[in-house]
Amino acid sequence: MRKHLFITLEGPEGSGKTTHAKLLKNYLVEAGYSVVHTREPGGNPVAEAIRHILLSPDNRVHPMTELLLYEAARNQHTQDVIIPALGADRVVICERYTDATVAYQGYGRGIDLEIVASLNRIATDGIKPDLTIYLDIDADEGLAKARRKDDFVDGDRMEKESVVFHRKVRQGYLKSARSESRRIKVIPVQPDINSTHRRILSEVLKVLKAK
Repeated sequence: MRKHLFITLEGPEGSGKTTHAKLLKNYLVEAGYSVVHTREPGGNPVAEAIRHILLSPDNRVHPMTELLLYEAARNQHTQDVIIPALGADRVVICERYTDATVAYQGYGRGIDLEIVASLNRIATDGIKPDLTIYLDIDADEGLAKARRKDDFVDGDRMEKESVVFHRKVRQGYLKSARSESRRIKVIPVQPDINSTHRRILSEVLKVLKAK
């Protein structure tokens, strides 16, 4: 039985993606799985360099330039990290992937969704996650949480966007979840981290048992 699985964690700012990706990785490693935990934009040196350009608050980036940079980082990351890991029968846990681009650049920036979808297909070689966990949180609450982080100074370029922008992003995620309900599972963020973690595990274990 093959153990490879591609899981993505999505959500607005302050939804706890990194925390829950780490908790999930720890659980799966203890269960005997070989796990790669990665992120977008980033995940390898080239993509991390693009991440710095994209998220630096000092940079003013045109929406289409932003989209193309995200897709360039994604292609490098997919080719160098995700495809080899899945080919080696590993579980890949990725913070953000194509659904983030639909939400942020499609719904948030207003770029044509067909253009976003086409570039996503090119950048990923058509690879799709087996399971996407969407951590849902109110945009106002999520931004407030993100800005309370210990390492928050001025925030990255996305965190500095308006609440109106982040509300559009959240609605974009929810629309994607409704249209792809078999793959995207909506999990409301709970004050108790363990409660949210248990719900994530429940969805992951269902997919693992079905493989």
